[in-house]
Amino acid sequence: MSKRSSEHYVAPVDENEQIEVDAVRLGDRRSNLWLDAWRDLRRRPLFYVALTIVAVVALAAAWPTLFTQVAPNNDCALSLSNAGPEAGHPLGYTRQGCDVYSRVVWGARTSLSVGMLVVLITAVIGIPMGAIAGFFGGKVDSILSRIGDIFFSIPYFLAAIVVMSVLADHRNVLTISFAIGGFAWASLARIVRAEVLRIKNLEYVTASTAVGRSRFSTLVGHVLPNSLTPVIVTLTIGLGAAIVAEAALSFLGIGLNTSVMSWGNDISQAQVTIKTAPMALFWPSLFLTITVLAFIMLGELIRDALDPKARARR
Repeated sequence: MSKRSSEHYVAPVDENEQIEVDAVRLGDRRSNLWLDAWRDLRRRPLFYVALTIVAVVALAAAWPTLFTQVAPNNDCALSLSNAGPEAGHPLGYTRQGCDVYSRVVWGARTSLSVGMLVVLITAVIGIPMGAIAGFFGGKVDSILSRIGDIFFSIPYFLAAIVVMSVLADHRNVLTISFAIGGFAWASLARIVRAEVLRIKNLEYVTASTAVGRSRFSTLVGHVLPNSLTPVIVTLTIGLGAAIVAEAALSFLGIGLNTSVMSWGNDISQAQVTIKTAPMALFWPSLFLTITVLAFIMLGELIRDALDPKARARR
């Protein structure tokens, strides 16, 4: 029996015609975590408010003479004690007859310096401790975590009170920064450890180890840079907390020497005249509150911007 050959029809194809099937169209804009965060931040008015306040305070701390030409300590006169505002002195005078506005401007340098130093000390201790503990694990993790737990169990403000009381003869910016930062790093170490534990099992970390890169090199080159998102947020908020801690210690009389200009010292010195001249206490308190609020608000905004789920909910 003969088999019938089946004919197959082949449609003509134009070689010059290109047909896209299930093509995936990619956006023209570059996209990554930081670019997406920046695009989210620049659409939020509160970001510009917080950034402007932080920039003004930083400028006043770096170059106070841009804001006032009045010497905060030298141009004092007891005849002007607790006097009200006048031309060239918009916020009035302190009990010692010093210009309140000048002292507030110059006090920004001390308060911001303490905050920056505390953040630096916290990062230098907390980031390596948390990263090494989380990445290497085992006995290293157990030892470093127990050390961190010891410091975490001690309230850093209480520890700073003890340290500043013992070092009463050396009460300066560096001492108070170490007193606060030396006990405040444990919470940051915990955050870094948790983030490293999450990242170290991802594919690109495994690939880095597979190509022969050392574990320490993988930690520094891949794991740690990708773990810095919560660190930046924590340090931004922590800077505001450090400024508050310095002001509180100075208010209690165990912080900076009274000869050092800071918002905490000015608040402490003005409390005795709160009934007769409340504005001398009001102005440094207001500047302290606005500055701390700006740092906290900036940290919260950065945290929301770096969180894709939070961006999606908006």
